[in-house]
Amino acid sequence: MTRAVIFDMYETLITHFNTPLYFGAQMAHEAGIPIEKFLPLWRSTEDDRTVGKLALEEVLSMILKENHCYSEALVNKMAEKRTATKVELFKHLHSEIIPMLQALKEKGILIALISNCYFEEATVIRNSELFPYFDGVYLSCEQGVKKPDEEIFRRCMKELLVQPEECVYVGDGGSYELETAKGLGMKAIQAVWYLKEGCGQPTGRMPEFPQAESPLEVLKYLER
Repeated sequence: MTRAVIFDMYETLITHFNTPLYFGAQMAHEAGIPIEKFLPLWRSTEDDRTVGKLALEEVLSMILKENHCYSEALVNKMAEKRTATKVELFKHLHSEIIPMLQALKEKGILIALISNCYFEEATVIRNSELFPYFDGVYLSCEQGVKKPDEEIFRRCMKELLVQPEECVYVGDGGSYELETAKGLGMKAIQAVWYLKEGCGQPTGRMPEFPQAESPLEVLKYLER
């Protein structure tokens, strides 16, 4: 019997690819730094940002100083613009996301979130319209551990007081999360409603996993 549905956030509940991006390339342009100089420094901080060892402002300050263009005003401008792009994502939800979450609540199903994210994203998530639906929220930057590590899944299940076989995990599969969920004994479903060909998303269709073509289709997997 399904007692909990655990979701990934990016490319599952929200997507980066329906709005303008503000990733490394765009930040390099903002700062006036050649991409080939900006990106290696930015990407080298990925793991530390994901597990909460570095904040966005610290990283931007380091990169700007390394390229001799640091100013507090520029750091603040870039940080505010990046945060604003993350807020914008929640204004472009798939039309069935809220109805799906409401339907799960009506069925008495626990809803949880496990997401790899950075501090600036965590703040946006906690202020979003989706946040009140979650019975458990496990964000990598706050937990100090990221997917696909089993530990973040185990912490979530412990809080919800559920066993793996009582859980459905729904994600796009970009962080080897589906493999971890399945390996733990969960029913792992790939969310494909945001997938677009050739747009730079972290993964494509994974035929080895059941796929939900729309958010409401997740409901049919509760009884299987």
